Amino acid sequence: MARPYRSVLYIPTANTRAMEKAQNLAADAIIFDMEDAVTPGEKALAREYLAEALTSHDYGARARIVRINGLATEWGEDDARNCATALKDRIDAVLVPKVDCAADLDRVAALVPDTPLWAMMETPLGMLNAAEIAAHPRLEGMVMGTNDLAKELNSRFRPDRLPMQAGLGLCLLAAKAQGKLIVDGVYNAFKDDDGLRAECEQGRDMGFDGKTLIHPAQLAVTNEVFAPTEAEIELARRQIEAFEAVTAQGKGVAVVDGSIVENLHVDTARKTLDRAEAIAAMAG
Repeated sequence: MARPYRSVLYIPTANTRAMEKAQNLAADAIIFDMEDAVTPGEKALAREYLAEALTSHDYGARARIVRINGLATEWGEDDARNCATALKDRIDAVLVPKVDCAADLDRVAALVPDTPLWAMMETPLGMLNAAEIAAHPRLEGMVMGTNDLAKELNSRFRPDRLPMQAGLGLCLLAAKAQGKLIVDGVYNAFKDDDGLRAECEQGRDMGFDGKTLIHPAQLAVTNEVFAPTEAEIELARRQIEAFEAVTAQGKGVAVVDGSIVENLHVDTARKTLDRAEAIAAMAG
């Protein structure tokens, strides 16, 4: 049963109160952010705060991901080494910012030998090299950095995210081809539930496993959208039952609600039930 990643919440590691509150939030995963959310003067202190929080706080079944600073900065190598020493066995993954190519992951992998890596996909070069990045043997997942990508593209915000579609699509194809997790970028207007819902539904329908969030107020909508509905769960069960019944008769195709059900539909149905079970386990 795979862990769900419907909601992946950024938490600034310089904010001790936010890290404390995150223990009780309904996020499937937490990104403890050492990079954009921390000012240069707080970087070293935030590293200490994070180590203390991961020692004293209980984050339950939530995935614990640390976004380090880039290795080109003065803080990146210390962040990476900290993940390999003080934070070892306390975190589930290291998130590498602004990954342009697989070699960027090699450098972090050498410093953090035993922890899975995730890649921030937020540059045009990263989009063009998504296939080689997704194929990296240490990579577990990808995170779309749509704000930085929009900046690099000099694109305008549109509710349909048309300027983002080429990059989103390239990364999705790369991740799915390699069986890696991939979560969508953030929605900045954290008080706009309707806009958030629309963007979550778009990302879900495209194939993203979940969405990154900037505020706890976004959790409820995101968790709802990226979870199977009761109707989808019930349909999945009926599809599996109908297919098993016809295969017992030596046939290969069933019909449910006027639509054919073949092997591929049953595979999708089983994934729906597995996802629902994983979400229920997380809630429990």
